[in-house]
Amino acid sequence: MRKLAVVVAVLVCLGTLAGVTAGNAGPTQRFLTVTNDDGELARVPLDGGTFAVSYRNSIYQTLAEERYEVQPDGSYRLVQIAADQLAVLEEYYGVPDAPTAAGPSDRRNYVVPPSPERPVVFDTLSIAATDLGQRTLHVPGEPPLELWPLVGNANPFVVLDIKETQ
Repeated sequence: MRKLAVVVAVLVCLGTLAGVTAGNAGPTQRFLTVTNDDGELARVPLDGGTFAVSYRNSIYQTLAEERYEVQPDGSYRLVQIAADQLAVLEEYYGVPDAPTAAGPSDRRNYVVPPSPERPVVFDTLSIAATDLGQRTLHVPGEPPLELWPLVGNANPFVVLDIKETQ
């Protein structure tokens, strides 16, 4: 009877240890991946909860930027639009609020939140990565990643997606 109690106690301890070990597999790392039909082109660590995509606006020929915040479910929401010229924000984007001057350390000159009536949320984002648009990915703590050199002119589209690994 005593041997049975010892065996049960050992099995309970092993089960508890296995549960603690399995639940403690280590922290997850979040990445922003850039893919196309050929597969993964780039993977950028996404340690914070934000990133941006800048581009040269084809109408105004000036730089603009869309800034995103990662949501708890892994999607990302447009939280700010920035540009070097006011016309991009006021006319091209047609934002309801007046843009304000960006801070001294900002890459762009003016910023504005997107329309609250039209929230923009993505699970994945397909964008054209052309030489003309010069789309560039900006992740805090990482160097800017120019997207157009990653693809050829025959199929210049890339997809941005958030992935988690352990």
